[in-house]
Amino acid sequence: MLVLGSFPSVTSLARQQYYAHPQNAFWRLLQAIWPASPMPGADHYQQRVAWLLDKGLGLWDVYASCERDGSLDTAIRQPQVNDLAGLLRHCPDLRLIAHNGGESFRHARVTRALGLPVYRLPSTSPANASWSFERKLSAWRELVAKAGLV
Repeated sequence: MLVLGSFPSVTSLARQQYYAHPQNAFWRLLQAIWPASPMPGADHYQQRVAWLLDKGLGLWDVYASCERDGSLDTAIRQPQVNDLAGLLRHCPDLRLIAHNGGESFRHARVTRALGLPVYRLPSTSPANASWSFERKLSAWRELVAKAGLV
């Protein structure tokens, strides 16, 4: 399963870590999905990534670069899209793509063209305040189960 975000936040770019903003629910959601498998702490990012890959989950972004003031997706300008069509060349075992939020999901027609199941998940961003943690967790848990990762 591959989770596609839009583009890293200012905090994530500064730390060179996906979902580094402490109020982003991404890492807390995944720990809640796999509670019996302790996730390494934020200061052990490479181990966190290995933890995800061990579970069968990869991370990437729809955009390779963009112009943006701040971290909101609505502020993205001049985006350069990653080679989404080439995903299967680099990830031949990929079985499912999940877009983390609406901006990423705008590119679902490209990912659907790969012939894989494609889903939209609620954004884990703190900007998605209309969804509670529990509601996000339910949606994420359902898709991770559908992917056969739990």
